[in-house]
Amino acid sequence: MRSKKAALAAAAVALAGTGLFATATTASAAPREAAPKSGYNGQCGSGYSVVNSAAIGDAGNVYLTYNGSTGKNCVVTVRKSTGDPVHMSASIRALTDQDTKPVVDEGDFTSYAGPVYVKGKGHCIEWSGAIEDKTYSNDGSNCGSLHK
Repeated sequence: MRSKKAALAAAAVALAGTGLFATATTASAAPREAAPKSGYNGQCGSGYSVVNSAAIGDAGNVYLTYNGSTGKNCVVTVRKSTGDPVHMSASIRALTDQDTKPVVDEGDFTSYAGPVYVKGKGHCIEWSGAIEDKTYSNDGSNCGSLHK
């Protein structure tokens, strides 16, 4: 039995002799859409997956991510369009029995604020993001059941 590569090569040679040529691909035939500029692009690092997100008006999005191997959550705020720096923030806090302070990255950025991290396994997460005068805030979600 010939390998798949050998069979494809033989078919290509046969088609080349007829003036017709096709290329084989393992990708889907449906065209892929480009990721939106405000999409999560792995800013939190390896192993983090988006578990929640929200629009910040029409300016961009804020993403809550989680890494199951470390038990950490991460937040990043991403603009839809880049350009001159604008005021942005990303904030996260684990809601525990102790009074904890949020971890915040705030300043003038061209594309995203954050990433900011907390150890969140087994706790509800308070997270927010802002771009200029538009904000999104969640006072507690993803309460550990998704992270066990």
